[in-house]
Amino acid sequence: MEYRIADTSLAPSGRGKIDWARRGMTVLSLLEARHRSERPFEGITVAACLHLEAKTACLLLSLRELGAAVVAAGSNPLSTQDDVCAALVERGVNVYSRHGMTTEEYRENLHLVIGHRPTILIDDGCDLVALLHEEYRELLPSILGGSEETTTGVKRLRAMAAENGLAFPMIAVNDAYIKYLFDNRYGTGQSVLDGILRTTNLLIAGKTFVVAGYGWCGKGVAKRASGLGAKVVVVEIDPHRALEAHMDGFQVMTMTKAAAAGDFFVTVTGNRDVIRGEHMALMKDNAVLANAGHFDVEISLPDLRSQALELSRDKVNVETFRMADGRRINLLAEGRLVNLAAGDGHPVEIMDLSFAAQLLAALHIKDTSLSPGLHPLPESLDREVALLALDAWGLDLERLTAQQERYMKEWRE
Repeated sequence: MEYRIADTSLAPSGRGKIDWARRGMTVLSLLEARHRSERPFEGITVAACLHLEAKTACLLLSLRELGAAVVAAGSNPLSTQDDVCAALVERGVNVYSRHGMTTEEYRENLHLVIGHRPTILIDDGCDLVALLHEEYRELLPSILGGSEETTTGVKRLRAMAAENGLAFPMIAVNDAYIKYLFDNRYGTGQSVLDGILRTTNLLIAGKTFVVAGYGWCGKGVAKRASGLGAKVVVVEIDPHRALEAHMDGFQVMTMTKAAAAGDFFVTVTGNRDVIRGEHMALMKDNAVLANAGHFDVEISLPDLRSQALELSRDKVNVETFRMADGRRINLLAEGRLVNLAAGDGHPVEIMDLSFAAQLLAALHIKDTSLSPGLHPLPESLDREVALLALDAWGLDLERLTAQQERYMKEWRE
């Protein structure tokens, strides 16, 4: 065993968290039980760069139970839970991460993971894939393929594929129905509000809540904020999404107009510098800024620091910047993913669906000869997860009659 974690003695606490999560991850458990006897990943090394918390641990342990050698790095310094890492090491997973690791440590950990010469990858943000292509090209022929969990990661993979630079197949799990319809919408919606509420202890009802980006994640955040009584404002660059937000009952503004009105701001765009210095100059006293995009670049931290005269930390995961005119702007979780850095991430049942899809994607990569490039999760696997969830949750699905099936295939009157 090789590992680089904070403290192996924290394992008992981590075991409790993993056991709690496993109770709600029924689909992943069903898939593990189905394939356990055949141990399909025997001889395979799976390398993951993911948020290392209890739900992720369930996926990694399922892969190990099915025969894989598993090595993992944390994809975010503030989302890594040290007790979960200790419990994973105890169960035979090679882990390289600690809560609060520096950027340099993060990069070192990715190199240590690659040192295990992985054959299948599970990435969150494309950093593992990018590093392999940049610095370990001699290992590329030995990699069967991988899968990507996030919108930001898929965007980077598309850019690589467009340049014919992707040397092995990658499955865009993020783009599967079972992922974005539930994880991105219901998962992000609930977990972002959870992170904000547990960090600030402020009232949402009656406040103006600005959501930058109205993709599936933004839709979820806006819906949950509205459900708590907020007046929701959406900032968008896409005309169709802006119209959709309008018809969903939300105000649509530019960030310049929204900046003066907002009490809470959440960025969830996948782009950089969404909230800049000119916006911060217009904000109310005690405005709260949070990011739910993958990287900590959506809120311009250099602009915020350059405008502030004083910085205080009166609460965990809250930095208060005092401006020259006395206004205070509060930044949550250092501008990193607020739902994971200041909370426990998506609900257990949501990640059960996403990680079941990741397990099936890994099996598909192992069993199928895919060409290099970006591939969708096969529709049959996407549907399989949904059907397993319906069965596990005791929900009944209507069936077409034979006559209805014929009617759907016929073009004549």
